[in-house]
Amino acid sequence: MNPKRLVLAIVAVFVGIFLTDFLIHGVWLQSDYKATASLWRPEAEMPSYMGWLILGQLFFTIPFVVLWAKGFAAKGCIRDACVYGVLLALACQSTTPICYATQPMPGSIMVKWFVSSLAQGVMAGIIVFLVYQPKPTVAS
Repeated sequence: MNPKRLVLAIVAVFVGIFLTDFLIHGVWLQSDYKATASLWRPEAEMPSYMGWLILGQLFFTIPFVVLWAKGFAAKGCIRDACVYGVLLALACQSTTPICYATQPMPGSIMVKWFVSSLAQGVMAGIIVFLVYQPKPTVAS
């Protein structure tokens, strides 16, 4: 593995997830969340939980990058990176239909979470492909 590229890829994917989460949840879904305010913490409390949100993003980012570096980077192409991102996003979103089935959440929010996660997966796959490069093999 290439440790410098690994750390750089973790940072790059994390920043990508952080920024797109802001756009998805802070902009695109803002009106949906306001319309269903009784389901969420009060907006004034949310800043005190920011650390938990960041931790969750790290819990996705670190294994995402390490798995790519260990298992796919040496022979992967951009198409593989996109498929990889979609598959891991699907794994992460496996709980979304369960939340929909057990919580009084509008289906439109579930669909938006699901679709935006797939888009984020593709984006993260492209970022990790572009940033992480394995150490070149030395011919003996």
